[in-house]
Amino acid sequence: MTGRSPTDAGHRPTMSLEVLSWTAGEVDAAVLRARLAAEGCGAVFEWSDPPGADYHPHHHDHDESIWIVRGEMTFTALGRSLRLRAGDRLMLPRGTVHGARAGADGATYLVGQYPH
Repeated sequence: MTGRSPTDAGHRPTMSLEVLSWTAGEVDAAVLRARLAAEGCGAVFEWSDPPGADYHPHHHDHDESIWIVRGEMTFTALGRSLRLRAGDRLMLPRGTVHGARAGADGATYLVGQYPH
């Protein structure tokens, strides 16, 4: 994980596989949702998974940002294991094969999908 802040509001992030940590105070879904919208996400939705929920390897045809609001998830991609907790954000370029597993307490997260 990097210690840098997510991108400035109003600018679409450069997409590469990385984890960014929220450093701007309390993790608030409404604030994170607004940031994703300001970056140009065409769709933003909230999702919750129960403990141990498992996503088999798959990919998307769009860039995606996954922001953990509560709980934790571990993602696998490009031979890496990336553990995210509340406030952490996964930048996931389109076409990246990845899997995921929710932590022991499950996870709630925002998914932002960037148009092509």
